[in-house]
Amino acid sequence: MSGTADEGGGAGAPEPADGASPVRGTGRVARRRDRRKAEIVRTATRILADAGYQGMSLEDVAERTDIAKATLYHYFSSKDELVAAALESLTQEVLRRLADRERKVTGAGARELLAALVDEQVLILTETAPEVAAAFSWPRTWPQAFEEPMKDMRRRHDAVFRRVVEQGVADGEFTCDNINVAMQCLHGVLNQSPVWIRPGVHVEDRDEVRAAVVACALRLFG
Repeated sequence: MSGTADEGGGAGAPEPADGASPVRGTGRVARRRDRRKAEIVRTATRILADAGYQGMSLEDVAERTDIAKATLYHYFSSKDELVAAALESLTQEVLRRLADRERKVTGAGARELLAALVDEQVLILTETAPEVAAAFSWPRTWPQAFEEPMKDMRRRHDAVFRRVVEQGVADGEFTCDNINVAMQCLHGVLNQSPVWIRPGVHVEDRDEVRAAVVACALRLFG
């Protein structure tokens, strides 16, 4: 299905001849298309967080984004393609936030770095991006096609923490006998944090509760 020039689809400006300057306006059209695509992904993410995979429809996404459903197909050919983009966007946002936090403690030892990463992950799940916890909490409703992509997303997330733990063991800062078991327990702690620190609960002492979760998580590694 080809798009219109206004939507930046197949009917856009023609490619310039060899050696010619790019046609004026193609960059602006591409940027407008990228912004609209990002808006669609954000909308889909909010619906996924609220209603899960089964509760999300392209009709809802189109209506909330204030575009025609036919226009939506210029950007995503199917519901699954859009959902995959939303999940990948969430994953990249989490990895970006963790990387930013890690840079703030550059040069720190493994224990201090792991504490910072755990704290950031709890913040993500409970305050700055709670849609992450909600979107990934629908395990029984995901089609089989998402099984491997979601495993890959979790592996990439796990790798951020595992690298620090392995370095801590090598340096003698951590003494856990089985890293794999400890990592599973760590993810269990992280996944439960939105339950312990949910909206309206621990309003006055959220920082203290988050610090207690971090301290508990660190004890897993000796």
